[in-house]
Amino acid sequence: MKKLPLFLLGILIVVFTFSCHNNPKPEVTSETEDVANTLRGETFRAINPAEIPGNPIELIGDQWMLISAGNQEMYNTMTASWGTLGELWSRPVATCYVRPSRHTFGFMEENEYYTLCFFDEEYREVLNYCGTTSGRDHQDKNKAEVAGLTPQFTENGTVYFKEAYLVIECKKLYADLFKKEYFTTNDILTKESSLYPEEQDVHKFYIGEIVNCWMR
Repeated sequence: MKKLPLFLLGILIVVFTFSCHNNPKPEVTSETEDVANTLRGETFRAINPAEIPGNPIELIGDQWMLISAGNQEMYNTMTASWGTLGELWSRPVATCYVRPSRHTFGFMEENEYYTLCFFDEEYREVLNYCGTTSGRDHQDKNKAEVAGLTPQFTENGTVYFKEAYLVIECKKLYADLFKKEYFTTNDILTKESSLYPEEQDVHKFYIGEIVNCWMR
């Protein structure tokens, strides 16, 4: 096979380089933007419960969370600053506490799963609203939606909210009411503003296995 003359080879290289630099760029469509957004992490990704970031005392006690239970037909949510994350019965678990007087209580009782949702500081007012307003007061529209949250549903049918940055889905393992006679200190029951005066109900605690965990 004969070799090309050097001047012809040079011409071919110049033509090839010119054509490459002048090819039109691919058009950016809404579809490609969606893919880019996904790659930038603006959707949820599954994580192992051991990867949950931060100190759980700060995460729950300072940042607060929404406890939610129910399905697409009916659900409710409430703000909480009590809870625990850890290990029990060789499973990752989350525990939350709900008074029987709360509207969310019935949903926790009737459903096998519940979610804990955590939000950035910009949603503090939303959490305040969901903690001070009862779902019983919103017969036409769920209070979470009134507060500006967008309900989504897991494969198990459990409600969570699109605006959260962390979602923990739990399956109930154990639940019981606190019993006043089993408190080992009187400080909680006898302090000036007791959490459990005689006329009020005590909390029920729910221990749930963490079956799914997502981060934005």
